[in-house]
Amino acid sequence: MTRATSTTTAPQGIFGGISARLAEGKATGWGVFHGGSRAMIIGGLMLILSAFLPWVVIPIAEQSFSLRGTDGPGVVTLAVGFLAFAGAFVPRPKLAIAHALIPGVLVALITGAQIVRLVQLSATTGSWGGLLPGMGLVLAVGGAIVLLRAGVRMWRTRPTAA
Repeated sequence: MTRATSTTTAPQGIFGGISARLAEGKATGWGVFHGGSRAMIIGGLMLILSAFLPWVVIPIAEQSFSLRGTDGPGVVTLAVGFLAFAGAFVPRPKLAIAHALIPGVLVALITGAQIVRLVQLSATTGSWGGLLPGMGLVLAVGGAIVLLRAGVRMWRTRPTAA
């Protein structure tokens, strides 16, 4: 009994073509990654980390109290941070763009609403500096900016159908 050989030039490997795609990607230096992978990994990790850091800091006398991101909207930021991180490993351009833009827009809206609320509460209490943005909120804004920039860049450089 003889074994049939494949007539394709790319070896199929043990996982049905994944090893061929890895070998093909090594020629460009990125493996299975796409042009926005690095920014999506960084932006996703920023969103994941921001959920566990303080979003609002309330300085009172010699102490300060803080509200973490997981006490409120940071839970959504955590979930979409994993979505953005996973999008860095998606080889399909349209799906990768969605994995960058959806979390970026959602977190930008959430953090924008939080900043407006901080300013509103500071204005009504009359004590500016009574509520301060924490490092988690700043990191979430930065992660949203990184993801939006990556998504727009991938959108502009996407391959066009011939």
